[in-house]
Amino acid sequence: MGKVTGFLEIDRQERKYRTASDRIRNYKEFIIPLASREMRNQAARCMDCGIPFCHDADGPRGCPVNNQIPDWNDLVYNGKWKQASINLHSTNNFPEFTGRICPAPCEASCTLNLIDEPVTIKSIECAIVDRAWRKGWIRPEIAREKTGKKIAIIGAGPAGMACAQQLARAGHTVHLFEKNAKAGGLLRYGIPDFKMDKHHIDGRITQMELEGVTFHYNAHVGADIDAKQLVKKHDAVILTGGAEMPRDLPIQGRDLAGVHFAMEFLPQQNRRVSNEPLGDIKPILAGGKHVVVIGGGDTGSDCIGTSIRQGALSVTQLEIMPMPPQKEDKQLSWPEWPMKLRTSSSQEEGATREFAVMTQSFQGKSGHVNALNCVRVDEQFKPIKDSEFVLKADLVLLAMGFVSPIQKGLLESLDPELDERGNVKANTSDYKTSHPKIFCAGDIRRGQSLVVWAIREGRQAARAVDLELMGATDLPR
Repeated sequence: MGKVTGFLEIDRQERKYRTASDRIRNYKEFIIPLASREMRNQAARCMDCGIPFCHDADGPRGCPVNNQIPDWNDLVYNGKWKQASINLHSTNNFPEFTGRICPAPCEASCTLNLIDEPVTIKSIECAIVDRAWRKGWIRPEIAREKTGKKIAIIGAGPAGMACAQQLARAGHTVHLFEKNAKAGGLLRYGIPDFKMDKHHIDGRITQMELEGVTFHYNAHVGADIDAKQLVKKHDAVILTGGAEMPRDLPIQGRDLAGVHFAMEFLPQQNRRVSNEPLGDIKPILAGGKHVVVIGGGDTGSDCIGTSIRQGALSVTQLEIMPMPPQKEDKQLSWPEWPMKLRTSSSQEEGATREFAVMTQSFQGKSGHVNALNCVRVDEQFKPIKDSEFVLKADLVLLAMGFVSPIQKGLLESLDPELDERGNVKANTSDYKTSHPKIFCAGDIRRGQSLVVWAIREGRQAARAVDLELMGATDLPR
């Protein structure tokens, strides 16, 4: 477990950011990696803690893909980086994704987090996979034999990609259908490039193509492609289309120009960065505008960073929830994910944050939004008397999360049983839907969640499908 006394001798040191004044000038990644020697020291801090909650995902704690964190920390400490990469990839198909954008529940569950000094697990994970790419250790893993089974996966986000890669390595013929021009899902079109450059996705696509996965782009199943015919032509179909229905704010003035969903705004900028044409879509730009972001989560934070880089005059983020405490009560929360105040890199770049605020209506001039009518609320979300205020806004971005998969088209055609939230109903044992040939995984099944959960479900669904088709499977759970 690293160096036995490492946690006593070495302080936690996290990766640094380039200065805000420098990084807001472009859309490039701005995290400065630690040197190899310092990364080894950080791995040395992993202690022999007895019960490593960091990779226990049975409850709301630890790593959902069950990364063997103490093992690869020990390997890094001993300079065995290639073995660390092999270990890391045994549980996670895409650690360069999680090493950049996962919120790291593993670190919250680390025993050293009891003193607010957890092991820098996320940084070490990212360092392992980045070194593996540089050294050429990551290569296609091509199946020795083909099974003759043909599988269609609908949705090329992280769940679909992980599922496709696992099934291709098991020897199946895999066709991955994506309605957009490129694969990646929200990783491609929702996560800004300054958080994760898209060449990381492209590298995995190349690897998967060499492993035998066939990508079908601009292939909108349920709209341009008949979903029922697709089911007939394949031995199994896996739905991994995500949960794209955004939560709306149906208040007075919602129809004014300048009020948009976050996922109308963010994909446009990602397409500009990658020189992907926007088509006939009307541009949504924050330059020279007072921007208000409604929603305090990661998507809202992404809207802030993008707006600042586009040249917004001001950015204000509204959250209806009360401000969380600066520090959690470890005795009550650890090793589970704590509720506490967190400040993202985008928020540090110059946003004003307002908590316990409800937007009552939008007001506008000549059909375009120019202000929000707001009120402060108590812990029951009831308006506080005489706390109303007006907030200037030229652009409003709704980033309040997602409620369910889009029902029209694919789900309407296949008509699988849905749960009470509108997600496709399936368990985490066999990932089967109500249709005997159709499986599902990721956000389309569990609702809006993290990329690491999408990878976990994609891997587990692949195992379930392989077992169903072949009667046995060597794929890991």
